[in-house]
Amino acid sequence: MHNRKSTFLITVTLLVILRIAIGWQFLYEGLWKFQSRQTARPWTAAGYLRNSQGPFRNVFRSLTGDPDELNWLNADWVTSRWDTWQAKFVADQGLDKSQVGRLDRLLNGPKDFRAELAALPDGLKFRGTLAKRLTFVADSQRLIVDGKAHLTPRERDAALKLVTVDENPAPGQQGANEAARKYREAIEKVFARSSRLSFKERMRASLLGDPDRAGLTITDRKTKEKLETRLGEIELYGRQLARYEASLESAETDFQQKHVRQSGVPGHGDTSEIRASLVGPIKALERELIDAAEKLLRPEQRARGPVAMPPTRINQIDAMTMWGLTVIGTLLIAGLCSRLAAVGGAVLLFSFYLAMPPWPGVPPVPGPEHSLWVNKNLVEVLALLALASVPTGRWFGLDALAGRLPLKWRKSGAGSTDTASETPASATAGSSTTAVESDMEETDTVSGPGDADADGDSHTGSGEEEATELEKE
Repeated sequence: MHNRKSTFLITVTLLVILRIAIGWQFLYEGLWKFQSRQTARPWTAAGYLRNSQGPFRNVFRSLTGDPDELNWLNADWVTSRWDTWQAKFVADQGLDKSQVGRLDRLLNGPKDFRAELAALPDGLKFRGTLAKRLTFVADSQRLIVDGKAHLTPRERDAALKLVTVDENPAPGQQGANEAARKYREAIEKVFARSSRLSFKERMRASLLGDPDRAGLTITDRKTKEKLETRLGEIELYGRQLARYEASLESAETDFQQKHVRQSGVPGHGDTSEIRASLVGPIKALERELIDAAEKLLRPEQRARGPVAMPPTRINQIDAMTMWGLTVIGTLLIAGLCSRLAAVGGAVLLFSFYLAMPPWPGVPPVPGPEHSLWVNKNLVEVLALLALASVPTGRWFGLDALAGRLPLKWRKSGAGSTDTASETPASATAGSSTTAVESDMEETDTVSGPGDADADGDSHTGSGEEEATELEKE
């Protein structure tokens, strides 16, 4: 019996240590991921899910919402995302009217660009394209360019050529020469102001206006017939993704799969390089927008903390993963809801296992590990399921306190009376045992002091005799 108890105590101790060790691993992973959110390279599950392999590849890739980040190359999607952030930024930071206007000009640009000008030179009129771009308002003495049209360098040069300025004007031409000089200064000012693009305009210029990115179509001016179409990097990226998925699905050997992963668009690199070159500038522009908006805040407004952009699907997955690791790790260490926490941890790790399973025909996971069928994730899953099958939290943890039951009084049977009828007997109260001992053996019940003899007569002793018999038993 002593050896049995010793073996059981050793087993209990090792299982509790295993639970705490796995809990610490979960907790540290969760806290590290939270801390990385404050660094320049925050942790995200996007890369892991995006590169998922095996039969469940599409399932895990779909969890990101946008595994190939094509939304970042959609100008309308980015515009909607920034508009949502703008409304939240104004509400959360409590911006005043002036700050709201400045933020709107940063994001959308001003309604128009203006420069002071008392009067146009005599006889000057804007014609053609300049008439659509430039407007002079005599009442307010302003030269105005529409905020959505802007003024191109060619249009500026054309406007400057409408007048000439002499360095040494004739005595009778000094007034006209001064008016021409002020006109040219106003043109330069309004051009400089109109050349500043808003964040949305810069984003659209990058995604829609850059021929290298958006492509170029050359048409005949008269017949409108397409003469030439040049594919941009965005179109090449989409075609490469389609080719990659088709090739990966048809690849059967490890060599073929490796060749598919390393293939890319000639002259442009592989899929990940193209994605980084296209999406990176848009994300950098978004960070620049946030920094510019925070500079508009007063010190008391900055104290409220930054306003994050609307969360994407991958942001939600990241938050669920970090909180899941942290909460499960804390519960396992504390021994609170230990069985439920062990099952939750096993489910979480098993999802990691299925994302990149070490199965035949599935590309191996990059790294020093070499596995077939079983890897570290699956081993830990089995360990957690083993912990879920035993009450380690009752042995050492908060489950022992949360699940403690009140003391129970056990009642024993009674002897029979002279008329062969049963009479109630007194019961004994046993002291509470520890959780480990209660799992090792069942508590023995104590019989009543009255024992019937062979003739059916009952013999009931006094209180002192009952106590003596109980002590003996």
